[in-house]
Parts: sequence; structure tokens; C-alpha cells
Amino acid sequence: MNDIIPDLKLLGRGKVRDVYEVDEELLLFVASDRLSAFDVVMKNGIKNKGKILTQLSEFWFKTVLKDEIKNHLVTSNVNEFPEKLKKYSNLLEGRSMLVRKLKILPVEAIVRGYITGSGWSEYQKSGTICQIKLPEGLKECQKLEKPLFTPSTKAEIGDHDENIHPDKLVELIGEKYAKEIEEAALKIYIKARDYALTKGIIIADTKFEFGLDKDGCLVLADEVLTPDSSRFWPLDQYQVGKNQPSFDKQFVRDWLLASPKFDKVNGLELPNDVIDKTMQKYLQVFKILTGKEPTL
Repeated sequence: MNDIIPDLKLLGRGKVRDVYEVDEELLLFVASDRLSAFDVVMKNGIKNKGKILTQLSEFWFKTVLKDEIKNHLVTSNVNEFPEKLKKYSNLLEGRSMLVRKLKILPVEAIVRGYITGSGWSEYQKSGTICQIKLPEGLKECQKLEKPLFTPSTKAEIGDHDENIHPDKLVELIGEKYAKEIEEAALKIYIKARDYALTKGIIIADTKFEFGLDKDGCLVLADEVLTPDSSRFWPLDQYQVGKNQPSFDKQFVRDWLLASPKFDKVNGLELPNDVIDKTMQKYLQVFKILTGKEPTL
């Protein structure tokens, strides 16, 4: 995908998204087909992945979470974009969002409902997640008694996110916003978790990003509850004490960990079968959660 829009100023290129300035109040988020894992961008992407991420985020923003918290989405309909973007409609269709400018807070708000991934690894060593003490005897992928808020720092490309104790969040952004983010992240996770369960999907964990509007109010930003930012497990196959089948990027992570060629600095080129299988998983969870097909 050619993700260059010369008519707009490119403000940033993340692991997946490119962010352009539209005017003093609006930004354009464009989701590429790049794929990152372990904070490394792979050498090849997955065609149409950006469209699935964008349209699934739009679904959560507009339906399940619309009454829970303010979000940054203005529109994802290219017909409603400013006139200067109309000539890029074919490029932007299905994979872009016009959003409000915010002061993005330098934290990823991770919520864990189950003990898995890096949380499980830490627990096995120290009985903690993000230095938060947990009960003894928990098993892999076990549901936690209460969802756990475990923030991390936000890394630039090539660097790694760092899990931090929630108390350290106060040092980064102040007590007021640290408390607001924790409360908001837990609330919207629980809302989304309960919805997904009605569709036969477990949201094991997820990460949110937040920003502040001109009035200093907390606003949900970036993507939300996608296979790139969440672990989705099929409820009917869930078994405590083992790794779970999933509808998300964990499939790629597992493949990379088993690959002797994986370069944690430069990534690698994914084989076609891994790309195809990942895309199948993304499509499947999109259809299950939304009840419709994405526009590809």
C-alpha cells in the first residue's frame, strides 16, 4: 500500500499507523498493512489487515463503547472527509479515520482478565504481574478474580514497551489522570468483555490509549479491541492450564518464537501460509464480533 499523502503533513509513522495533520483540529489516521510483533515490524505485511483493524475499531467506538467514554473518532466515511482528501478515496477507503486532535498520554493502558503472555511469564518467576502480587497457585490462562490494570510505557519503533507498576503511572502523568485512565480502562474492558462473551469470544487482555482534549477531558484514542491490540480466545475451546487457540496476533508471535531465523531487531519475512492463517483469524473474529463482513 502506498501510504504517502503529499497534500498533508505526516506527523508520525508508527508500527502500523501513519498519522497526518488535516487542520488545527483534525488528524487523519491511516492503518497500513504492516505487522509488528515483539515491537518489531516484519519485512512484509498482510494485505487488507489495516482495513480490518480500522473497521473493527469503528464498530467498538460507534456501538458497544459509545456511551461509556468519549472517543476521538469523527468519521471513517471517506465521503465525509475534507475535499482535499477526495482524490485519495481509493487509498483511504476502509482503512482510515478522521479523528480529533488530542494530547496523547505516554502510556498504554493494558487490562488483563486472564493470566497469559508476559504476565504469565512474570508470575511464574515472582508471583506477580507488573510487580502486583497475585494469589499463589494460579494456572496458565486462568481467569483472574478481577481484571488487572497493568500499564506500560509507549515505545518508539525499534524500542520496547516497558511494563510498569500502576503507582509509577502517577510519576508519568500525575495522580488525576493516572486514576482516570485506570478507571476508564477497566470500565471499557468489562463492557467489551461482557459483549464478546455473548458472541462466544473471550477477551483475555487488551490495551487502550488515551488522550486529553482541549478541556483536559480524557478521550479514548487510537485503535481499540482489535486482533493487533487484544487476545481473543474461542469460549467453546477454553481450557485452564494450557495455551489457548486464538483469533489474534498471538499466532504470529508463536510462529516467530519457534523460528530460528527470527531477528528481534530487523524482523523477518513471513511465509505465505503464516500470512494466510493470520488473515483468516482476523476475518473470523471480525465476523463473530460484528455479525458482518468487513469491506476489503
